[in-house]
Amino acid sequence: MVRRTWRKVGAGDYEAAVAMAAPDVRFRFVGDTALGADVRGRDAFRAWFARFEERLPGVRLRLVDVVANGWPWNTRVAVCLQVVGTLRDGTPYRNLAMQWVTLRWGRMVDDVVVEDTLKLDAALRGSEA
Repeated sequence: MVRRTWRKVGAGDYEAAVAMAAPDVRFRFVGDTALGADVRGRDAFRAWFARFEERLPGVRLRLVDVVANGWPWNTRVAVCLQVVGTLRDGTPYRNLAMQWVTLRWGRMVDDVVVEDTLKLDAALRGSEA
């Protein structure tokens, strides 16, 4: 299920991740950058993806690996992602992100994403120009 969702997200269908989220999902994107977040709810989660796409258009998230453990009512999932694309100024962007997700009965209730914030911040500052 997680792999299928990430295939869609990797193609730019961020709504696939929102659809997997519980109504009161907690989403955290760690770091003091323009994309840093600690939000609750599907609407706020959707808004974060809109901000991501606005700030880094064309940058995509590619699944590298998934590890899952637990029961359907409390599944823990670790995801390794490559963040790849071309910035507005034509510079290639490559980064690595790790995601820690808690699922309850197939619904994402908690999602924490950690990316190399030095690389991300430099890319975001460049995209402001």
